[in-house]
Amino acid sequence: MQTDDHEEIEPTALGQPEKSPAITLESDDSEPEYPNIENTASAAFQSRLTADKLSELEEKHFPDVASSEDADKASEFLYIRNRILQLWLQSPRVELTLEDIFPRLENPYDGADKLLVSKVYAYLRRYGYINFGMFKNVNANPESKKLKVVVIGAGMAGLAAARQLQSFGATVVVIEARDRVGGRMATFRKGPYIADLGAMVVTGLGGNPITVISRQIKMELHKIKQDCPLFETGGHRVPKERDILVEKEFNKLLEATAFLSHELEVGEIDGEPLSLGKSFELIIQLQQKRVKEDQIKHLTAVQDCYCKLKLTVKKLVDIEAKMKQYSEDIKRAIQSAGGQESTDVTIEFEIRSKKRDLKLLMSEYAQLDQQKTFLETRLVSLEENPPTDVYLSSKDRQLLDWHLANLEFANAADLDNLSLRHWNQDDAFEFNGNHLVVRNGYSVVPEAFAEGLNIQLEKAVRAIKYSKEGCTVLTQSTKDESIKAAFECDAVLCTLPLGVLKQEIATPVISFAPELPKWKTDAIGRMGYGNLNKVVMCFEKPFWHKDSANASPPEQDEPNVKSKKRNLFGHVAATTASRGELFLFWSLYRAPVLLALIAGKASDVAEQIGDDFILSRTLAVLKAIYGTENVPEPKHFHITRWRSDPWAKGSYSYVSTASSGDDYDIMAKPVYPHGGAEGEEPARLFFAGEHTNRNYPATVHGALLSGFREAGRIAETFLGDLSATGQAELDKMNSTT
Repeated sequence: MQTDDHEEIEPTALGQPEKSPAITLESDDSEPEYPNIENTASAAFQSRLTADKLSELEEKHFPDVASSEDADKASEFLYIRNRILQLWLQSPRVELTLEDIFPRLENPYDGADKLLVSKVYAYLRRYGYINFGMFKNVNANPESKKLKVVVIGAGMAGLAAARQLQSFGATVVVIEARDRVGGRMATFRKGPYIADLGAMVVTGLGGNPITVISRQIKMELHKIKQDCPLFETGGHRVPKERDILVEKEFNKLLEATAFLSHELEVGEIDGEPLSLGKSFELIIQLQQKRVKEDQIKHLTAVQDCYCKLKLTVKKLVDIEAKMKQYSEDIKRAIQSAGGQESTDVTIEFEIRSKKRDLKLLMSEYAQLDQQKTFLETRLVSLEENPPTDVYLSSKDRQLLDWHLANLEFANAADLDNLSLRHWNQDDAFEFNGNHLVVRNGYSVVPEAFAEGLNIQLEKAVRAIKYSKEGCTVLTQSTKDESIKAAFECDAVLCTLPLGVLKQEIATPVISFAPELPKWKTDAIGRMGYGNLNKVVMCFEKPFWHKDSANASPPEQDEPNVKSKKRNLFGHVAATTASRGELFLFWSLYRAPVLLALIAGKASDVAEQIGDDFILSRTLAVLKAIYGTENVPEPKHFHITRWRSDPWAKGSYSYVSTASSGDDYDIMAKPVYPHGGAEGEEPARLFFAGEHTNRNYPATVHGALLSGFREAGRIAETFLGDLSATGQAELDKMNSTT
């Protein structure tokens, strides 16, 4: 990876910036809130377990507890498990030993079966619930085992697995094609300037294993303020009330897509899977159709009201004429009688009849006059309150597109490629708490994990051979193709990104012998792998902590808006096609660094454009918002191209229209030599990475947990079951006491 002036990004051991020229640094005014491990239930929650129930994996490893009708047995197990987790989480910088646990078990479990305690301890250690990360070893280094493992890829999954396996006594070699560790966790560092080029956000601390890591090494976690003002292409700030209104409409549309999928069970149109993007557009079209129908109803109502009013007026005119005629008839009849009561019965009957008819006409006239008033009022109301002639105005559509671009950023995918039914299948597993950034760079985590490991950098894997007898991994130097090497081992853990695996299907660079089974390659083909790019700009001082040069005065509920320190502000594109282009700007670090995000279709388009053009376009957006005189040229800049990166081929996985959460589980399954099955022979080829974690895909913690999972699986395969391991732990403790 290179900066704009072709200098290598140089990560340091703990991510400390070099001494630098005078620039404006921000103070840290937003410290994270760590979860409180005040009881055993909270310890289980923080470890992603249910406090009062065994997990599926626990039921597999402790069948006697799971199948027991004795409730006390399950209660004992759960207390031991939760208490061990609590002890670890309370002090994660020092190894938790079996000796530490027994004297700290509380009544009535202080006399618990020692073998059960030892087995639970061994289980939690093996599967990465305790004693993971960077902590002080209390016991001597584990006894060396005969197990040899080659881990392909020094990203978070590979490093986590390698560190775990090495702590189990295995001999581990990590092979990495890059000249650094971290994979898609890469941090730009130049003097005081820091910016994460790949993974950037810690998505909550409640339940997140990164919480433990952050207490073991120096991670400057900083809360991301969620206030995000939006600016139009011309630089004007979007009025807050319109922003809120369109965001509400976006959420309604999102709910409508869920109803369409899960309630109406609409999954395809014309035999083709329905994407989230297509469903959005269909619902928008239906809303536009409803607007037209409302207009027709309104015009029909106006016409109907007008016709009724016209008919009512005509009746009033007719009745008024009759009333006038009756009045004149009565007047003539009275005059013919000499102005007095007539003794002529015929005349008197005529007068009384006319008066009665006149009274009826007057009553009818009064009713019609009321109806006329009502119709006139209704007609005025209809004319003054016509329905909207469009569902979304052009500006509202632009604003809606911004929210859609934000959704594309979250998934690193064009919405037209996202599965309508399954795109958010992992939502139930989201962690609690604020989202945070690592101000000293997220790469401090893989760098810390790499310490003490045998990592072979700048070596690309060219062949993986696996059989019942073992495995061979052939590599080639990325600097000198004539330099090749072979690594013999018992098992191979492949943590290659999904994008690289997809490339292997299309144009193989790595030879698998035997070839990967069809069920594995089919899953690789079905899954989605997206792209997200960033423009990093380093300035001497921030100019973005104020409203735009074109801004109106601050709103009443934001008296200090011009002096607020902003983490985020958005740029609303002019067209749907360009909605992901520079749509969001981040200011997250102490030094004045701006990151502009490019998502969706725009992300792939940007990779075909030169750096100078992208930078000038980015500065043009900023100048439109803040004024040309206020936006200087950046001191340094860097533009990512993750799709073009041969060792990444994109950013992270998503659930495509052809896929579902099941494919993550398929990707996690190991491969047995020559089509073997579990139980017949040991698996030799294992898989880890965010694309193998159904519950936590597309995240650093997902990759980390997948590494722990596979380290546990490899240990289970080659180092013996938990009963033997638990007994060995107990024997070791007894031998030292």
